[in-house]
Amino acid sequence: MHQPNYRRRFPCDLTRREWVWQMGGGFVGTALAGLLGPDHPLATTVSGAEAARDHGVEPVEQRQHFPMKAQQVIFLMMNGAPSQVDTFDYKPLLEKLAGQPLPEDKKFINSGGRKIGYLTPSFRPFRPGGESGLLISDFFPHVRRHADKLAIINSCHTDSHAHGSALVAMNTGKTFIGRPSLGSWANYGLGSANENLPGYVVILDKRGGPISGQPNWSSGFMSSAYQGTLFRPVGNPILNLRGPAEIDDVAQRNQLDLLAEMNHAHLAQRPGDEELAARIRSYELAFRMQSEAPEAVDLTQETQATLDLYGVGRHPTDEFGRNCLIARRLIERGVRFVQLYSGGGHLEETWDAHQSIETNHGQHAAEVDLPIAGLLTDLQQRGLLESTLVVWGGEFGRMPFSEGQGEPGRNHNPYGFSMWLAGGNVRGGMRYGETDEFGFEAVVNRAHLHDIHATILHLMGLDHERLTYFHQGRQESLTDVGGHVIHDIIA
Repeated sequence: MHQPNYRRRFPCDLTRREWVWQMGGGFVGTALAGLLGPDHPLATTVSGAEAARDHGVEPVEQRQHFPMKAQQVIFLMMNGAPSQVDTFDYKPLLEKLAGQPLPEDKKFINSGGRKIGYLTPSFRPFRPGGESGLLISDFFPHVRRHADKLAIINSCHTDSHAHGSALVAMNTGKTFIGRPSLGSWANYGLGSANENLPGYVVILDKRGGPISGQPNWSSGFMSSAYQGTLFRPVGNPILNLRGPAEIDDVAQRNQLDLLAEMNHAHLAQRPGDEELAARIRSYELAFRMQSEAPEAVDLTQETQATLDLYGVGRHPTDEFGRNCLIARRLIERGVRFVQLYSGGGHLEETWDAHQSIETNHGQHAAEVDLPIAGLLTDLQQRGLLESTLVVWGGEFGRMPFSEGQGEPGRNHNPYGFSMWLAGGNVRGGMRYGETDEFGFEAVVNRAHLHDIHATILHLMGLDHERLTYFHQGRQESLTDVGGHVIHDIIA
């Protein structure tokens, strides 16, 4: 039986489907875009040139809604979920009630089939830090010296107790894949301040990435121009950046110019083709990165004192110290959003301390404590802390009781956990919100992950309700129908 050739092209170089789409939707879209005005998302689909400009072939215009305080963000993601009651949420009652079961009115938890043990006190003591006297665990003695810079949110809660979906939610606002990440929204809203570098960079742990993978830094239904660019955690951060030795810069530039001319002619016949526009931009960005990216990640330019500050060249801080230092160098050069992962793969290679809090957190905290403290010190010394928002946290927290009788590990806890923010016009030396007396669930000034996202965007000059992207007939946003800015932590 003869099958119709839907890919047959007309003399105008359009397929049947493309022609029908443009004839049926194009005229209506043109009229509708005119009625809605130039700022409505539909207006950007009228002309190929406008679509190209709006979706990254040329510099993206900023969509900020009020003056920004945080011009860039460094998100320190502790993959695997650190325990709040062992790090930043001191609960003395756990020591008093050690060995007792959780009260009956709290036993609504989803344990994921794992054992529920007895209340277990913090594995390391808490001590006051700075003039504020914020109590911070001995897992983070170096970060504790920066207590007066931290706004600790002790009342975070989220929607999933499973690592994969909770990581995606912490990054995109939803537990299901296919939505733009926080970094993509920042990149979409503000663009990159340096056209020679990506606006959004992700550096994974050498042990692997988060178990839910690429959706954590995806641009989702947005143009791929806004997705995160992966840098390698060890060795050369960017592979295959240089072209063949026999092709010099002039020849490569000529090749790209010819390719760009052909691509733009192709794009002009396909107005609103976001992915094509993003692909054109990717060629240009890769070419420009050849000159600037190697310098941006070249740590030989740093003094020995700076390397020591981050713990570079020392065990066990070398890898995360290098990544933190690269993050500082990137935001210094205009990269808008950098996310660093601590912990890779699964279980004990991450902060997922089912077997032993002391062993697991002892290892991972020792890897990141000094580098994070070094990053905060370095940003402040260079006058960058006021314009750089540093965010620390995991996908959820951990239970205040042991996993099984007499076991030193803790299970997942989405009901109450801790994150902290520093710099970027954040009030330092304070706590916001509370969990109950056991550290089990958020009870005072509860902060959903949508509230965290709304606050981060607000500090960047973006209104989370007005920063939208038109998709499938709906104005989509990072926080969707929820989210409130936590004004109490803003200076």
